[in-house]
Amino acid sequence: MYERIVVPLDGSRLAECSLPHVENLAQGCKVSEVVLISVTERVEGRTTAPEAREAYAASQPAGISGVDGPSGTRVTIGKKETQARKYLQRVAENLNSKGIPVRWEVRLGNPAEEIISFVKDRDAELIVMASHGRSGPSRWALGSVADKVSRASCVPVLIIRAPGCVAGL
Repeated sequence: MYERIVVPLDGSRLAECSLPHVENLAQGCKVSEVVLISVTERVEGRTTAPEAREAYAASQPAGISGVDGPSGTRVTIGKKETQARKYLQRVAENLNSKGIPVRWEVRLGNPAEEIISFVKDRDAELIVMASHGRSGPSRWALGSVADKVSRASCVPVLIIRAPGCVAGL
Protein backbone atom coordinates (compact mmCIF):
# COMPACT_ATOMS: atom_id res chain seq x y z
CA MET A 1 0.00 0.00 0.00
CA TYR A 2 2.80 2.45 0.85
CA GLU A 3 5.82 2.45 -1.44
CA ARG A 4 7.75 5.35 0.10
CA ILE A 5 7.56 6.49 3.73
CA VAL A 6 9.19 9.72 4.93
CA VAL A 7 10.34 9.84 8.55
CA PRO A 8 11.37 13.25 9.93
CA LEU A 9 13.93 12.94 12.73
CA ASP A 10 15.60 15.65 14.79
CA GLY A 11 18.01 13.52 16.80
CA SER A 12 15.81 13.37 19.90
CA ARG A 13 14.52 10.32 21.75
CA LEU A 14 11.02 11.66 21.17
CA ALA A 15 11.45 11.58 17.39
CA GLU A 16 12.85 8.06 17.61
CA CYS A 17 9.63 6.75 19.20
CA SER A 18 8.26 6.65 15.62
CA LEU A 19 10.90 4.13 14.49
CA PRO A 20 9.25 0.93 15.83
CA HIS A 21 6.08 1.92 13.96
CA VAL A 22 8.10 2.57 10.81
CA GLU A 23 9.72 -0.87 11.13
CA ASN A 24 6.32 -2.58 11.45
CA LEU A 25 4.89 -0.67 8.49
CA ALA A 26 7.95 -1.28 6.32
CA GLN A 27 8.00 -5.01 7.00
CA GLY A 28 4.22 -5.53 6.93
CA CYS A 29 3.48 -3.41 3.85
CA LYS A 30 6.54 -4.40 1.82
CA VAL A 31 7.65 -0.77 1.57
CA SER A 32 10.16 -0.14 -1.21
CA GLU A 33 11.86 2.77 0.53
CA VAL A 34 11.99 4.54 3.89
CA VAL A 35 13.47 8.02 3.68
CA LEU A 36 14.83 9.61 6.84
CA ILE A 37 14.99 13.39 6.78
CA SER A 38 16.46 15.86 9.22
CA VAL A 39 16.02 19.59 8.83
CA THR A 40 18.51 21.90 10.48
CA GLU A 41 18.19 25.63 10.90
CA ARG A 42 20.03 28.09 8.73
CA VAL A 43 22.51 30.32 10.51
CA GLU A 44 23.32 33.48 8.60
CA GLY A 45 25.95 36.10 9.21
CA ARG A 46 28.64 38.24 7.60
CA THR A 47 32.37 37.83 7.75
CA THR A 48 35.38 39.51 6.23
CA ALA A 49 37.57 36.45 6.79
CA PRO A 50 39.44 35.46 3.61
CA GLU A 51 38.70 31.78 4.43
CA ALA A 52 34.96 32.41 4.01
CA ARG A 53 35.53 34.00 0.63
CA GLU A 54 37.68 31.04 -0.41
CA ALA A 55 35.19 28.46 0.91
CA TYR A 56 32.35 30.20 -0.90
CA ALA A 57 34.37 30.40 -4.12
CA ALA A 58 35.41 26.74 -3.93
CA SER A 59 31.98 25.57 -2.65
CA GLN A 60 33.75 22.74 -0.84
CA PRO A 61 32.06 22.56 2.56
CA ALA A 62 28.57 21.13 2.22
CA GLY A 63 25.93 23.43 3.60
CA ILE A 64 27.86 26.66 3.08
CA SER A 65 26.59 29.21 0.63
CA GLY A 66 27.20 32.89 0.47
CA VAL A 67 27.18 36.19 -1.36
CA ASP A 68 30.29 38.29 -1.66
CA GLY A 69 29.67 41.97 -1.04
CA PRO A 70 31.31 45.23 0.03
CA SER A 71 30.62 44.58 3.73
CA GLY A 72 32.06 41.08 3.60
CA THR A 73 30.88 37.65 2.64
CA ARG A 74 27.39 36.73 3.82
CA VAL A 75 27.43 33.04 4.69
CA THR A 76 24.71 30.54 5.46
CA ILE A 77 25.80 27.48 7.38
CA GLY A 78 23.68 24.50 8.39
CA LYS A 79 23.57 24.38 12.17
CA LYS A 80 24.63 20.94 13.37
CA GLU A 81 24.49 19.59 9.82
CA THR A 82 27.43 17.25 10.36
CA GLN A 83 25.83 15.78 13.49
CA ALA A 84 22.55 15.30 11.62
CA ARG A 85 24.33 13.40 8.84
CA LYS A 86 26.07 11.07 11.30
CA TYR A 87 22.86 10.55 13.23
CA LEU A 88 20.78 9.68 10.16
CA GLN A 89 23.49 7.38 8.86
CA ARG A 90 23.48 5.48 12.17
CA VAL A 91 19.67 5.16 12.19
CA ALA A 92 19.70 4.08 8.53
CA GLU A 93 22.28 1.38 9.22
CA ASN A 94 20.14 0.05 12.07
CA LEU A 95 17.04 -0.15 9.83
CA ASN A 96 19.06 -1.63 6.95
CA SER A 97 20.28 -4.40 9.26
CA LYS A 98 16.60 -5.35 9.70
CA GLY A 99 16.11 -5.63 5.94
CA ILE A 100 14.44 -2.26 5.49
CA PRO A 101 15.57 -0.23 2.45
CA VAL A 102 16.55 3.22 3.72
CA ARG A 103 17.84 6.50 2.32
CA TRP A 104 18.47 9.70 4.24
CA GLU A 105 18.85 13.39 3.59
CA VAL A 106 19.67 16.52 5.57
CA ARG A 107 18.03 19.80 4.56
CA LEU A 108 18.45 23.38 5.71
CA GLY A 109 15.53 25.64 6.53
CA ASN A 110 12.18 25.68 8.28
CA PRO A 111 11.41 22.09 9.39
CA ALA A 112 7.70 21.98 8.49
CA GLU A 113 8.20 23.67 5.13
CA GLU A 114 11.16 21.49 4.19
CA ILE A 115 9.37 18.27 5.16
CA ILE A 116 6.33 19.17 3.04
CA SER A 117 8.53 20.20 0.11
CA PHE A 118 10.54 16.98 0.37
CA VAL A 119 7.39 14.82 0.42
CA LYS A 120 6.05 16.55 -2.70
CA ASP A 121 9.38 16.29 -4.55
CA ARG A 122 9.79 12.57 -3.76
CA ASP A 123 6.17 11.45 -4.29
CA ALA A 124 6.03 9.95 -0.83
CA GLU A 125 2.82 8.26 0.26
CA LEU A 126 3.07 8.47 4.05
CA ILE A 127 4.78 10.59 6.70
CA VAL A 128 5.46 9.02 10.09
CA MET A 129 6.55 11.40 12.83
CA ALA A 130 6.44 11.93 16.57
CA SER A 131 4.74 14.68 18.52
CA HIS A 132 5.01 15.95 22.09
CA GLY A 133 1.23 15.82 22.32
CA ARG A 134 1.07 19.34 23.70
CA SER A 135 -2.21 21.18 23.79
CA GLY A 136 -3.45 24.60 24.79
CA PRO A 137 -1.09 27.48 25.55
CA SER A 138 2.12 25.41 25.46
CA ARG A 139 1.32 24.33 21.88
CA TRP A 140 0.46 27.88 20.85
CA ALA A 141 3.64 29.25 22.42
CA LEU A 142 6.02 26.57 21.19
CA GLY A 143 4.36 25.68 17.90
CA SER A 144 4.27 22.18 16.53
CA VAL A 145 6.10 20.90 13.49
CA ALA A 146 3.87 17.81 13.50
CA ASP A 147 0.75 19.99 13.55
CA LYS A 148 2.01 22.17 10.69
CA VAL A 149 3.00 19.13 8.63
CA SER A 150 -0.33 17.37 9.19
CA ARG A 151 -2.26 20.49 8.16
CA ALA A 152 -0.19 21.17 5.02
CA SER A 153 0.39 17.62 3.82
CA CYS A 154 -1.46 16.13 0.88
CA VAL A 155 -0.47 12.61 1.99
CA PRO A 156 -1.48 10.78 5.18
CA VAL A 157 0.49 11.66 8.31
CA LEU A 158 0.83 9.12 11.11
CA ILE A 159 1.60 11.06 14.28
CA ILE A 160 3.06 9.04 17.13
CA ARG A 161 2.41 10.50 20.57
CA ALA A 162 5.30 10.73 22.99
CA PRO A 163 5.59 7.88 25.48
CA GLY A 164 3.92 8.85 28.74
CA CYS A 165 1.66 11.39 27.06
CA VAL A 166 -1.38 12.24 29.15
CA ALA A 167 -4.58 12.66 27.15
CA GLY A 168 -6.28 15.99 27.62
CA LEU A 169 -8.56 18.44 25.93
